[in-house]
Amino acid sequence: MRKTFIALGIFIIANSTPIHTLNSAHAQQDVPTYVKWGKLALIETHSKYPNAKIIDYLHQGRESKKDTTIEKFKLWLKVGNREFGVFVKIEFTTDTEKVVKIELQETSK
Repeated sequence: MRKTFIALGIFIIANSTPIHTLNSAHAQQDVPTYVKWGKLALIETHSKYPNAKIIDYLHQGRESKKDTTIEKFKLWLKVGNREFGVFVKIEFTTDTEKVVKIELQETSK
């Protein structure tokens, strides 16, 4: 009986691995370009508001200028009973992706 369970386990693992690998590879290709900047927005917001819990995140779009690009996000934070939003704008050089500036603006809406 034990050998049957071991064989069944090996069979299940062997047949599920390629499917999982394909799904992982496909998921990596579908990662939006703003995710890199969203992570930076989370880090900067957490740095400015270390006691806040980030409870929501929204990518508001991308704005292209001559040589730079701005990624815009809105994060919703909670500290104790207080909830508020923070707009985050990350401006970077389009060609090199070097950060030019990061702006955080608190909002009640």
